[in-house]
Amino acid sequence: MFRAREALRKQVAVSSGTCAEHGCVKCTSAGGARGIGTADIARSGAGMLAARSMKGDERDERDAVHWDAVEEATELLADEQYHAALAVLRDLLKKDPTNPYAFFFLGQALYEVGEVEASRDAYRAALVLAPKHLGARIALTHVLRKLGEHREAIQEGLLAVEQAPTDADALYAAGMAFFARGDKVSARRYLEAFLHARPELEVRLEVEAVLDAMAREESN
Repeated sequence: MFRAREALRKQVAVSSGTCAEHGCVKCTSAGGARGIGTADIARSGAGMLAARSMKGDERDERDAVHWDAVEEATELLADEQYHAALAVLRDLLKKDPTNPYAFFFLGQALYEVGEVEASRDAYRAALVLAPKHLGARIALTHVLRKLGEHREAIQEGLLAVEQAPTDADALYAAGMAFFARGDKVSARRYLEAFLHARPELEVRLEVEAVLDAMAREESN
């Protein structure tokens, strides 16, 4: 379990562009299944303004608390206990609806149990609280694409690339969003850039197959 938790922790730190120590959003430069979304977060505007007015050390401390609060949920996710993770995260968000990591992991858990639309809403809520959370934006791009919301997926993918121009995950998300919409010229540009970022073998082979299919179609 410890190894699984640490592996997930490192994966999230990399994918979200956050501090490797505790996933701190500040360190980046760049209710039910459907009951928690951006509307709920909007109601906590006063708390968000207070957070913005905090000094740096106060923000660091608050962020560390938020990260520590989701530890049990990350353990459950690493162990593929998605429904148990959902219960923990929903309870956590009832107590503290300003935790961006809770919304991020809620999005992951919801997606794993097939609640794709609710997953989309959770990622959007995470981004309301933490606009620089790269992992949430990339995940939102993929979910929007799978829901057929291609224009919105492209918008989010481009924001991810703008934030992290050489990030392989951001390039892949943007490229696949363009591909889903039928813009093969833009898809090729981002997917080829993705290949130059030295991605993992499995995803690289997938992208190469997509590019080969586009080339064959263009030659016919």
